[in-house]
Amino acid sequence: MERIEEMNPQVKQAKPRGRPRSFDRATALEKAILAFWEHGYEATSVSDLTRAMGIGAPSLYAAFGDKRALFEEVVLEYGRRYGSFGDRALAEEPTARAAVERMLREAAVEYTAPGRPHGCLVIHAATNCTSAEVEESLRDRRNANIAAFESRIRADVAAGELPADTDAAALARHAGAMIQGMSQQARDGASREELEALAEIAMAIWPRT
Repeated sequence: MERIEEMNPQVKQAKPRGRPRSFDRATALEKAILAFWEHGYEATSVSDLTRAMGIGAPSLYAAFGDKRALFEEVVLEYGRRYGSFGDRALAEEPTARAAVERMLREAAVEYTAPGRPHGCLVIHAATNCTSAEVEESLRDRRNANIAAFESRIRADVAAGELPADTDAAALARHAGAMIQGMSQQARDGASREELEALAEIAMAIWPRT
C-alpha cells in the first residue's frame, strides 16, 4: 500500500510553527514608550498598552514578556532615543561647567518638544508606583546621573578648573535638582524659553576660579 504522503504530496508540507508576527516591533515599542512616558508605570495597564501598541495581549507577551519586562526595555530604549543628551554633554564638553550648561539648555529643548510627552520618563514614570522594584530601578538611574556629575566636578577641582573648596557633592545635587525640576515644570506647561531662562540662572551660582 502506498503511504498517504505519497498519494497526496500536499500532506508532506510542513505545518507552520506559529503565526508570524504581524506587527513591527520597533513601532510597537515606540508606542509603549509614549504610553509609559505620558502616564507612568502604575497608571499604564496592559490593556492601555495593547490599545496604544495596536496588538493583542498574547502578541505583547510573546514579543516583550510581561509589563515589567516591557517597561525595562522601554527605559533602555528611551535612554537611547531621547535621554542621551546628558551623557553626550558630559562626554564631549571640556569642563563640568560647560557640560552641565549644555545639558540644561538641551533639557529645555527636549523636555518641551512638540508631538510627545513633556518632561523626562525616568523622572516621572514611578509616580504613585506600588512596585518597589520599578521605583528603585528608576531611582538608581537618577542617582547614577548625579554621581556622574559629581565625578566630573571633582575632576575639574583637581585640574584647577574649579576652586579647591568647591562642594562637589552639593553642586552635583544642584545640577540634578535643576534637571528634575525642569522636567516637572515642563509637564506643568513651562515653555522652552522659560526653561532656558531658568538654566541661565542656575549656572550663575557655579563657582569660578
